[in-house]
Amino acid sequence: MTAFVLVPGHFTGGWIWREVSARLREAGAEVHEANLTNNGDARPETRIGLETHIEDVLRLIDAAADPELVLVGHEYGIHPVLGAADRRADRLTRIVYLDAGLPQDGDRAVQLVPDQTVRELLLDPARTPADGLLPAPGRGEWHRWGSIAGLSAEALDRLTGLAAAQPVATLTEPLRLSGAVAAVPTSGILCTAGGTSIATIEAIVGSGMPQFRFLADPRVGFFDLDTGHWPMLSRPDELADVLLRAAAGEGHRIAPPPATEMPAFVRPHILDTPEHPLPDSAHERIGNLDLYLPETSGTDTPQPAVLFVHGGPVPADLDPTPRDWPIYVGYGRYAASLGVVGATVEHRLHDLHSYPQAAEDLATAVEALRAHPRVDGDRIAIWFFSGGGLLTTDWLAAPPSWLRCLAASYPILAPMPGWEAVDRRFRPVEAVAGAGRLPIVLTRAGLEAAAFAVTVEQFVAAAQEHKAELELIDVPNGHHGFEVVDHIDEVRDALTRASASVLRHLRG
Repeated sequence: MTAFVLVPGHFTGGWIWREVSARLREAGAEVHEANLTNNGDARPETRIGLETHIEDVLRLIDAAADPELVLVGHEYGIHPVLGAADRRADRLTRIVYLDAGLPQDGDRAVQLVPDQTVRELLLDPARTPADGLLPAPGRGEWHRWGSIAGLSAEALDRLTGLAAAQPVATLTEPLRLSGAVAAVPTSGILCTAGGTSIATIEAIVGSGMPQFRFLADPRVGFFDLDTGHWPMLSRPDELADVLLRAAAGEGHRIAPPPATEMPAFVRPHILDTPEHPLPDSAHERIGNLDLYLPETSGTDTPQPAVLFVHGGPVPADLDPTPRDWPIYVGYGRYAASLGVVGATVEHRLHDLHSYPQAAEDLATAVEALRAHPRVDGDRIAIWFFSGGGLLTTDWLAAPPSWLRCLAASYPILAPMPGWEAVDRRFRPVEAVAGAGRLPIVLTRAGLEAAAFAVTVEQFVAAAQEHKAELELIDVPNGHHGFEVVDHIDEVRDALTRASASVLRHLRG
């Protein structure tokens, strides 16, 4: 059969695998549960870090008798798993990511800690616990580390009672990989109550972003488990079955986009195609701001402006960056063709933790836009897209007098399950109570992903409850990103209508 090395996540030990291990052994497998070293197992002066845990896993690999060896890493546990696998790649048949991130060389586990308060504490040397230990969560705090869906009261008591403090250095030391681990086949087990599923992965791969191509490798298989973040407690039998299937090479394979298909982020805007090109406009780049200026017709009278805010998260190393994507260049040029200044902002929404940074970038861009001599600083509209929708919060909560309209297309308007890493400040559904008489133009995709659509429904209900000035424009046959993925008349009509509404508020 197969040997499994089961590596636990934050605060937990080999005990958490008890039921899963029993089921695997019944099936004939060899099982080793990792009890990762913590400060309770060593002299006080001994520093316990990620390297210590990598060595723990290496000892288990070397002790395993079966030639077919599978490493399983749950959440934090994937870091020592990858560190050990990189040094024993020729010994392994598979690595299983159990509701875990995808850390790369140089990444630190703290980057994937979902609780912002804890993350900030760990990143601030002045606030690091003096004993070098992060206390385990209390019974009512586990939801800050992942979905507790499916956990019985007894399982939650067990999780709390047996949890141990986590050495801080295990979370702050960088993972070092030589690249050897890339040769090992992998499986991903996605606990869907946390907000991630095979459908989510397919959408990510389908976006065409090059850094996710490896997820479509035929050696990578995926499984969905309809439960929360601790399936070894909530669904042990199902998890054991999935682990056996993963070891056998089963799992859903993600189909890569056709080689002839352009990635969505570089496809042309529906209003700016070779058949129907937009007129040229003057282009200026100032810091993180791009401006598309209308024809002057012999006058430099300042004009209203529309600022388009891209979505995300977008990887920092993606090339080209959103400011040069056809979708946003197209919007900027289209606004200029209508006689107003079109503008785009490059913000640093690179992961779920980065919303405060992105909001700061947006505020800086707005100040620069309003100060531009070609812009009427008292007539500004801001138009948000996709994951940028959470950035509407500040502008909805306290709209300035110069903000004449807020628009959004297929936005995410509430943190989704599994988005616990998003700063608590970004809650448009709550912020719309302060919108007052600010006109809001919301364009919805009829074929939107269900998880995104729910957030829009919540926002619409809140906006109606607070009597906000909300205008809804629907694209029944439109998908997320319809400007570049659905070149159909109803998309063109909806964009024309939404743009006309925004301009009417700007000029009213």
